[in-house]
This record gives sequence, C-alpha cells and structure tokens, in this order.
Amino acid sequence: MPRIRITKEFSFEMAHALMGYDGPCRNIHGHSYSLQVTVIGNPIDETNHPKLGMVMDFSDLKRIVKQTVVDVFDHALVLNKAMKPLMNDSIIYQFSHVIFLDYQPTSELMVADFASRISNELPSELKLYRVLLRETATSFAEWYAADNEGSGTK
Repeated sequence: MPRIRITKEFSFEMAHALMGYDGPCRNIHGHSYSLQVTVIGNPIDETNHPKLGMVMDFSDLKRIVKQTVVDVFDHALVLNKAMKPLMNDSIIYQFSHVIFLDYQPTSELMVADFASRISNELPSELKLYRVLLRETATSFAEWYAADNEGSGTK
C-alpha cells in the first residue's frame, strides 16, 4: 500500500507583538495567517470501511486543526508571557482574547507549537509530515517531521 500525503489549508487573523524586538514588530500588529497541514499515511484498504481509499477524511483533519489551532488563535492578541507584568489591567481588559505564551510569538516558534498541538491529536496510524505557517504573502516558516525526529511529536 502506498504512503500518501494529504494537505488541508486554513486561514485565521491574529495580532502579536515581539518583546524586545529591534524593529516595528515590537508594536502590536496583525497578520492574515495561512496554515497548511500535511499528514502522511496509508489509504484505508478495508472494503467495508466508510473511509475506503482515504488516508484521513479531510473533515477529521479540519476538526483537529480548528480545535487545536485556528479556534484558539483566531482574532487573538498573542504575546510572550514575560510581557504580562509590563501591561496594566486596563490594556488587557481592552482586548477580549489575549493569549500569553511561554515563548516569543514568532512564526518560527508558533509553527513548532502548532505542530505539537496537531500531532498530539492525530490517530496513531497517521504521522504529521509538515506544517507551514505563512505570515505574509512572501514570508513563512515550515516545520517538517523529518527535521524534528525525537522532538516529542508523532
């Protein structure tokens, strides 16, 4: 049975600020993010299985990615948790969906976080192959399983 990769694409809006950055991205600003998630596996070959011929139902992959990433980060203000003591409550109150992360919210670190979140929810017979997070039309970060063997993701 062949190993096949399937990819599902998503988009969401998110604002962030980069703590200590030496350019304009230290200020709160937003992006229209594009996310591509690729899993690899064997198509189901059980004749009576309702998903015969599929590696994974795209709707199941969509549900996992929406629950673990898109619905969490869409229209959020995302900041490094080290910034929290620098902000007063009225600023935080002004925004209804603020996420403080244990890391700097760069595309590079977010794509690794997203890969971990998604991988933890995949069925055991599938493997996360690649995650691409596009921040702008010309800038993106990619995570590949082959580059991260032993990193704790499936």
